Amino acid sequence: MSFFKSVAANSSAFTPREATIAMMQSSPCRVLSRRTCSTLRINTSVNLLYFRGSSSVKVFSFLNIAHYSIYSGEEFCSSSKRRSRGPVMAAKKASQGQKEEEGRYKHTVDLPKTTFGMRANALAREPEIQKLWDDHQVFKRVVDKNDGGNFVLHDGPPYANGDLHMGHALNKILKDIINRYKLLQNYKVHFVPGWDCHGLPIELKVLQSLDQDARKDLAPLKLRAKAAKFAKATVKTQMSSFQRFGVWADWNNPYLTLDPEYEAAQIEVFGEMALKGYIYRGRKPVHWSPSTRTALAEAELEFPEGHVSRSIYALFRMVSSPSTKDGLFEEFFPDLCLAIWTTTPWTIPANAAVAVNAKLQYAVVEAKSFLEDVSISAGNKKRRLGNVLKEPKKPFFIVAYDLVPTLEAKWGIKLIIKKLFLGSDLENWRYVHPINNRECPVVIGGDYITTDSGTGLVHTAPGHGQEDYVIGLKYGLPIYSPVDDDGKFTEEAGEFSGLEVLGDGNIAVVKYLDEKMSILMEESYEHKYPYDWRSKKPTIFRATEQWFASVEGFRQAAMDAIGHVKWIPEQAENRISAMTSSRSDWCISRQRTWGLPIPVFYHVTSKEPLMNKETIDHIKSIIAQKGSDVWWYMKVEDLLPDKYRNKASEYEKGTDTMDVWFDSGSSWAAVLGKRGSLSFPADLYLEGTDQHRGWFQSSLLTSIATKGRAPYSSVITHGFVLDEKGFKMSKSLGNVMDPRTVIEGGQNHKDAPGYGADILRLWVSSVDYTGDVMIGPQILCQMSDIYRKLRGTLRYLLGNLHDWKVESAVSYHELPMIDQHALFQLGNVVKNIREGYENYQFFKIFQIIQRFVIVDLSNFYFDVAKDRLYVGGIASFTRRSCQTVLAAHLLSLARVIAPILPHLAEDVWQNLPFKYTLKDGSIAEFVFESKWPALNEKWLTLPAEEIDFWGKVLES
Repeated sequence: MSFFKSVAANSSAFTPREATIAMMQSSPCRVLSRRTCSTLRINTSVNLLYFRGSSSVKVFSFLNIAHYSIYSGEEFCSSSKRRSRGPVMAAKKASQGQKEEEGRYKHTVDLPKTTFGMRANALAREPEIQKLWDDHQVFKRVVDKNDGGNFVLHDGPPYANGDLHMGHALNKILKDIINRYKLLQNYKVHFVPGWDCHGLPIELKVLQSLDQDARKDLAPLKLRAKAAKFAKATVKTQMSSFQRFGVWADWNNPYLTLDPEYEAAQIEVFGEMALKGYIYRGRKPVHWSPSTRTALAEAELEFPEGHVSRSIYALFRMVSSPSTKDGLFEEFFPDLCLAIWTTTPWTIPANAAVAVNAKLQYAVVEAKSFLEDVSISAGNKKRRLGNVLKEPKKPFFIVAYDLVPTLEAKWGIKLIIKKLFLGSDLENWRYVHPINNRECPVVIGGDYITTDSGTGLVHTAPGHGQEDYVIGLKYGLPIYSPVDDDGKFTEEAGEFSGLEVLGDGNIAVVKYLDEKMSILMEESYEHKYPYDWRSKKPTIFRATEQWFASVEGFRQAAMDAIGHVKWIPEQAENRISAMTSSRSDWCISRQRTWGLPIPVFYHVTSKEPLMNKETIDHIKSIIAQKGSDVWWYMKVEDLLPDKYRNKASEYEKGTDTMDVWFDSGSSWAAVLGKRGSLSFPADLYLEGTDQHRGWFQSSLLTSIATKGRAPYSSVITHGFVLDEKGFKMSKSLGNVMDPRTVIEGGQNHKDAPGYGADILRLWVSSVDYTGDVMIGPQILCQMSDIYRKLRGTLRYLLGNLHDWKVESAVSYHELPMIDQHALFQLGNVVKNIREGYENYQFFKIFQIIQRFVIVDLSNFYFDVAKDRLYVGGIASFTRRSCQTVLAAHLLSLARVIAPILPHLAEDVWQNLPFKYTLKDGSIAEFVFESKWPALNEKWLTLPAEEIDFWGKVLES
């Protein structure tokens, strides 16, 4: 007995839902897959999947079984019977060893037909598509047609100093995905690409290309000409790479920070800040790079692992007390010392005070017997006792009470506590400087003095530390910094003159102190230490005359503005808030040639600066016309406004240039504020997480100082790109992936195949960019496999719509229930993908598409639709109803994947077998002219029982 007859005979034993599921699970031919549908038609004249106007749950109304057949009775007898004979006869002849005549039954099967290739052939096809876009100016064309308002994603400028890396690819592709989505949403998208063209990175590239003699003979203007030439050439190279990624932008009108109009806008920002009192010149300690001979901003520092400093515990002998506290330490004189700890012994010559915490408890201790031999070194933690501890009679010294046990263990000596007191009791006591013998005070420091490390007493040199500088101002201490631009001691340092402070100078100071019985212990200390991010060499803190932006003057306004910006991810707000609230005044001057000059003149005699509205405006107008080179080739009298020309001989031009972060941080003014198609503030900034202390912050500070508001409404940050094992990419590890190689392939295409830009873009969409992301050969291979399946799905859709016409569409209410459910799924998919784009969660879109294409479409709907499409009859209702659904899927999928995979989407669109007409009657010739798929509310009104039923079908 056949399965259907069995079910019919015992139908009372099943509920409709149970009967359907039982059939699916029991039938050897799996009715839903319809592998042997021809036989099923003969036996049952039933098709469970294609009922119209009836619930799928009630399909087993076997008394009316004929009513639900795909075909009418006559059609079934004449057509279905005839069609089913072909495979049977073919099998019979094959078993008898007979050859079937070629093409004999070809006319009975409607197979897919399409010009859309199975293989992407991305290395050839993607450039063809990009040329198509360029030839027809598609980006401009779509922007001009859209009328849904402006969307401005402001591009953070990369340095024009080398080839692009994978971080650049992640950044620009994320931006392009957003922009393309906004285009489909009918926005007028304005994306102006930018480049940072000034500063040390480019100057170093130029200098590295010259020999030693050429460097010495290089005049400032020649250096600037070479730097400009190098920067422009690099911009051209990087621009080509970005375009190959498939990024759409106004490539013909980028912004470069070296352009005269940009420089003039930057001078304007500087002038506004200066006139508001936010710019000042002062002698303060700044991060100084001896290797590049310039001041650095905090954003120009990096803190590599593994730095080891030569730390010392040193003694400063106390000599006198304030009159109110004469008897406090009387019994310990003249052998009482202050014990300090420092990781920068070279700053001891500049010592001006010792700072303590007023609230901490301190102790006078006496050194007794040794506990152990601490001269033995253990790995990196090398220790050496000073000469003073080897003497029979050891001095008393003062340390924080809580640190006594720690110091006992570290120094290996027994410490006897002789007296306890508060740090406030030490204020204004005097000690003798261990090198120059001058008397210096004990002062009260801040909360930075703790018992986490050291001795609880802090060596204070206002010329070599920010906290030291603040304390120095409070107590009127000298700001002493006997170190030159090369990081060498000056003559003020006496016998240490000419020695490098980070080298022989450091060693010499330690040796001198030990000979003077002032070293308790020397110890190697591994910690984070600031390095110049360009030269990769250590920096120092050094007091110099510099120009500063007074962040304190508008810090609170900046903090308030941060709270009104949407930060993605949310924790980014905490990060930039912490950095902004704690940052010191911004050192904006640099001692370099390649940059925008600070527009200031100095009086030849008094050195007083001349900088006011008249001088700034005059220089701005000259630079706007001729560029910043004028500062080097024009005379002072020509650079001064008429009001001051008769006094030109009394002034000289300043030689400092602006920090490159001030350059890029002014882009909102030079780009958003000067180009008519753009608007301020930008809708979105998107950069790496390191820009919280870089571009995000410099842009915020300049904008708040001049405009009183943030230059952005929303900010997205992404992580760094690591290899697929989670390691940082580096040439030494050999794990660097070049985005160009990923796209075009390496020299050996077998080991390094060229995947094309869309595979790289698919990878970008697959990762949660809010943290660090990984990429490597295995990951790219997985992306390629997913892309291939998606392309196969789109090819299937195209092939089965080769004869499709819009007028052949079946109305929604006439569609069989399986087709209505397919549209229900599609509607939800499009809706959820839109939410993913709106929330910038592209990895969720990747997951939705992957599941929908592979599981819901390929493994189910396409499988059960083949009979309708191939043997259902060209003009049959069942074929047309199925094609109606396929057309909806094709048009929707092509558009929802377009922001991520624009080449694939456009390739599909150019192979559409029919024209897509917009609401205004025009033809969408390109996929981005088609707009985002409109939500069809009818598709989402499927009854709950149908949703539940088909959910179980898909799960079975």
